[in-house]
Amino acid sequence: MTGWRWEYQGYDPTQESLRESLCTLGNGCFATRGALPECVADGVHYPGTYVAGCYDRLTTDVAGRRVENEDMVNFPNWLPLRFRLAGRQWLTPDTAEVLDHGQVLHLDTGLLERRTRYGLGDGRVLAMRQQRLVHMADPHLAALRSEFTAEGFADDLEVEAALDGGVTNSGVTRYRDLNGSHLTRMHTGSVEPDTVWLRCRTRTSDVRIGMAARLTADAPVTDWHEDPRVGQRVNLRLRPGRAVTVDKTVALHTSRDPAISDPLDAAIDRVGAAPLFDQLLEDHLTAWDQLWRRAELDVPGEAGDILRLHLFHVLQTLSPHTAELDAGVPARGLHGEGYRGHVFWDELFVLPYLDLHFPEVSRALLRYRHRRLDRARAAARAIGRRGALYPWQSGSDGREETQQLHLNPRSGRWLPDHSRLQRHVGSAVAYNVWRYYEASGDAEFLHTKGAEMMLQIARFWADSATWDERLGRHRIRGVMGPDEYHDAYPEARRPGLDDNAYTNVTAAWVLARTLDVLRILPEPRWRELAERTGLDDGELEQWEDVSRTLHVPFHDGVVSQFDGYGDLAELDWEQYRSRYGDIRRLDRILEAEGDTANRYKASKQADVLMLGFLFSPTELRGLFQRLGYPLDENAWHRTVDHYLLRTSHGSTLSGLVHGWVLARARRAEAWTYCQEALRGDIADLQGGTTGEGIHLGAMAGTLDLVQRGLTGLETREGALWLDPVPLPELSTYGFSLRYQGHWGVRLRLKRGGLEVTVPPSDRSPIDIRLPDRVVSVQPGETCHLFLPD
Repeated sequence: MTGWRWEYQGYDPTQESLRESLCTLGNGCFATRGALPECVADGVHYPGTYVAGCYDRLTTDVAGRRVENEDMVNFPNWLPLRFRLAGRQWLTPDTAEVLDHGQVLHLDTGLLERRTRYGLGDGRVLAMRQQRLVHMADPHLAALRSEFTAEGFADDLEVEAALDGGVTNSGVTRYRDLNGSHLTRMHTGSVEPDTVWLRCRTRTSDVRIGMAARLTADAPVTDWHEDPRVGQRVNLRLRPGRAVTVDKTVALHTSRDPAISDPLDAAIDRVGAAPLFDQLLEDHLTAWDQLWRRAELDVPGEAGDILRLHLFHVLQTLSPHTAELDAGVPARGLHGEGYRGHVFWDELFVLPYLDLHFPEVSRALLRYRHRRLDRARAAARAIGRRGALYPWQSGSDGREETQQLHLNPRSGRWLPDHSRLQRHVGSAVAYNVWRYYEASGDAEFLHTKGAEMMLQIARFWADSATWDERLGRHRIRGVMGPDEYHDAYPEARRPGLDDNAYTNVTAAWVLARTLDVLRILPEPRWRELAERTGLDDGELEQWEDVSRTLHVPFHDGVVSQFDGYGDLAELDWEQYRSRYGDIRRLDRILEAEGDTANRYKASKQADVLMLGFLFSPTELRGLFQRLGYPLDENAWHRTVDHYLLRTSHGSTLSGLVHGWVLARARRAEAWTYCQEALRGDIADLQGGTTGEGIHLGAMAGTLDLVQRGLTGLETREGALWLDPVPLPELSTYGFSLRYQGHWGVRLRLKRGGLEVTVPPSDRSPIDIRLPDRVVSVQPGETCHLFLPD
């Protein structure tokens, strides 16, 4: 990584999957992995293209059970472009001599550049350079420029470009037993003089797909049709030292797109009207320049380089174009088929960053949840509860998409999957509604869709809580927490745990915050909402009571992950590290040994400590006080220490949360965990999973670590609250943000000082609240503040 360039040198088949994920290009509507255009999907390469929000559902017989599965669909492959000397074999890095090979991902321009030199024998060399883009200005276009240069010889070069509809969802090894053939009713055709097209649809969701490709070269272009592929050929004369160029421009539409009549007609029209490559590139560069200005980030050193890469991938997955879509936050981006493209709780780590840069995108992502509120209410009714139960995994329509079985690749066994018991995802939705409102000031959304979601989520938690006379408290039973290693008590016949601390504390927060929201609603709106939902004073009194009496278990002076956690056995961590080395997926190791993580005080990722990620120390103490529990600084530090020693970090989110919590506690080891969060994908620390798609929550979370974690930035009570905790390894940095109508507010921190610049506008001044003072900064002013160590 050098500045704005992410560069790979040499060809290594074992690293192609990782490179393809990290070199993915997208624009918020669709994305294509960084596969080499001359290579097909095999054990090395996987050229996937994914459209935001496009899913399809199929069934498969697995381990004697009929399993239904919904995938984010791998679309027809627009990349194929192969080449050879006339009459010879097609050239690929797997079949020909590679003298030099390199790929450069240009972060500032959203351009993937590739250079390869093929040795052809007898001193002959074919050099090629390719530039690829997925257009950020026009979200339906992509383009590929290929330049070929003969070194020391002359000959004829055959180039063949294609659209390939014969693709499946087969990019994740452990899913390959599942049916992945989502495309059907394939048709191809051509439009004179230089365009071919492909039309198909998904099998069960019946999304119609239209794709058209235009090939431009200084020679006649002919087309060919071999279902399910359609393509074009061109023969070029190579002369020593003189480059010949072939440009491929592609348009993609689906029946989900607004303001079109037919996807295929729209694709043909769009590619026909598209300018040539140079103009396409210019418009694309302008769009990226505007994005980078809105998401300005100035962090020095290697950390800054990695953060720019993370920001690049966040912007490619969730760009301003996403604001026009019905799509959620795919946990693995639009970069691969990990988690089948489903939407989890990862938006909890993504939206707080977007709120302060692209609030229109945050609003659209929250609307994805609101459109599925009725489905969440139906899910609650199905288990005998009121309110809304959002699914652990969501896809097209908001039903629970969590698989019933999952494969342990270490043992080869298919095992029951109980992760749908992670009902805390509803709290994440409510949390994001409130944080969006505080950052954007969007009262209209809070009073309408936001209040509707928060009300139904609060209603679910209140109805889930049961009174325990012995404890004199309410309890929430039969759930799973974020940890995921624990889904049942040892020897229990039924899954589920009681009083998961994270679940109960966030449920209490939802209940209390929803009561606050209802109090500030305009009276006519409050009346409408009460009439529509049957809400009355008695129910509100119940919420108030439950929000103050939910049980939070403790053991040995620390917050217990769940009731009974303190009775579990201790694991011999050193023994397992010495035997296995990498024990991030300790659950799989134990299951393969015939054991279970349910028996041990061992966590996959932050669970209790997630509370220190979501809430500032002051807010967290207030929550515990409301519940009737003292949680002073010493008790919280003991809790942090307890789980630090008992977490395997089997998730990319774990290092992020631990780094955040330790930084806020001013702990020296914070940077170690921050580095793990930064390197999670680039070093593929989870053992091959990045090749299945990036970890979007971890990437966005590292950006938010700089934006909110290290600065102590909170948006509440109409002010920006700041309580910086600069790390020695990262004490000087800056960024811009968008806050309640102020665009481009710049904050720059350095040891001993904070600089705040508010650009000129007609907005009101911004109140900056520090632990020891309040400062008002007018539009057009820069304020320099001294910060004591």
